Amino acid sequence: MDKAVLSGPIIPTFLRFAIPSILGLLAITTASIVDGIFVGQFVSAEGLAAINLLIPYLSLIFGLALMLSIGGAVRAGYYLGQKRFVAASDVFSQCLIAIVVIGLSFMLLSWFFADSILGFLGTPESLLTLIRPYFYIINAVLVVQISTMVMYYFIRQDNAQTLASSALISGALINIVLDALFIIVFDWGLKGAAAATAIAQVIQLIMLSRYFLRAEKTLSFSLTQQHWSEIKPAMFNGGSEFINEISGGLVILVLNWLLVSRLGVEGIAAFAVINYLIFISLMLYYGISDALHLVVSQNHGAQNVQRIRQFLLTALSCILLISISLTLCLVFFPEQISRLFLDETAEQTLLLSQQFIALLWPLFLINGVNVIMSIYLTAIQKPIPSMVIALSRGLFLPVLLLLLFSWLLPEPEFLIALPLSEWLTFIIAIVLFSWYRPSKQT
Repeated sequence: MDKAVLSGPIIPTFLRFAIPSILGLLAITTASIVDGIFVGQFVSAEGLAAINLLIPYLSLIFGLALMLSIGGAVRAGYYLGQKRFVAASDVFSQCLIAIVVIGLSFMLLSWFFADSILGFLGTPESLLTLIRPYFYIINAVLVVQISTMVMYYFIRQDNAQTLASSALISGALINIVLDALFIIVFDWGLKGAAAATAIAQVIQLIMLSRYFLRAEKTLSFSLTQQHWSEIKPAMFNGGSEFINEISGGLVILVLNWLLVSRLGVEGIAAFAVINYLIFISLMLYYGISDALHLVVSQNHGAQNVQRIRQFLLTALSCILLISISLTLCLVFFPEQISRLFLDETAEQTLLLSQQFIALLWPLFLINGVNVIMSIYLTAIQKPIPSMVIALSRGLFLPVLLLLLFSWLLPEPEFLIALPLSEWLTFIIAIVLFSWYRPSKQT
């Protein structure tokens, strides 16, 4: 365990954890963005729409992985703050075993029921031939990907931030190079994007496994677990992260249904551009949140209330700086951003994506603050208020407002439901924070 978390200077300590995390998650973001650029520019707008249709399904799997990763890592960090290293290792082992079992289960289910799943996701008949091979490959890749996610979060708790981030960055760079090779040179289309992801994820997992060779490591892995007592509290504590992810997927599912019925495949492809922009913002916010939950969970275990307050203020300052910068880019450069993902032939889709940006940019001003509030409450082991924020911003408000506005407003104006739901959630988050602010948390 890093002693600087409990006693080091606030800003340098926070940045030492936040910067590697941001770089690592930014590497993931860059790889995903480049995936989208390659598919949109060198496959088709329909290929971009096909990937977007899978987001609700992928969100379910990633939500389970994040629940175990963040909820388990926070619990392990709490034990590390109390110097209970065996208990922390038990959390690590049980979460890693559980996520492998979950990944294998989803892989088998998806192979046997592929057409049923794709049909439920709203996939038009015209896209089935395009999406099916990608779907088969990506489900096998997910077993490795979610295992990598669990390892990443846990080994960061044990002062191995450089190893964790370098693994993500290396994998992302390899993914980008292989995308260019498989999609542009070999012309493999979506199958090439899936193959590139598979190879990159395996390399990331191998690099992260070097953690077990470290002489100074605190966490250890044991396949034999007599008492599975840590899974339930880890899942409960990470429940808001699961809700954040799965709720986002459900919102995209509702949006896809609405867009297919009103705007067709062009509407889904246009919104895919917005999805990538939201993904960029969330990865930046999660990078800061990763550092926050690490330092807050350990200081919560050590009962250092003043340091929790200082770390939280530092994180919020970083979030606001990023939010304002992203919003300015969206307001002043919507056409340039849209053309990154769509070629000149998709003119109608380009126009739609710019309309979407004009409606949705207020969302980017405040969604980072809501994420930070939810993560802070998770880190001090207040999962229920954290879930309230997550459910408000990620499910109840956006779905209810989307359905209401789709009835009251024409397309695409009904999309103002998304930024409005974030701002209403912000009000809820402020109220909850006033109840559980650092000076009052125990």
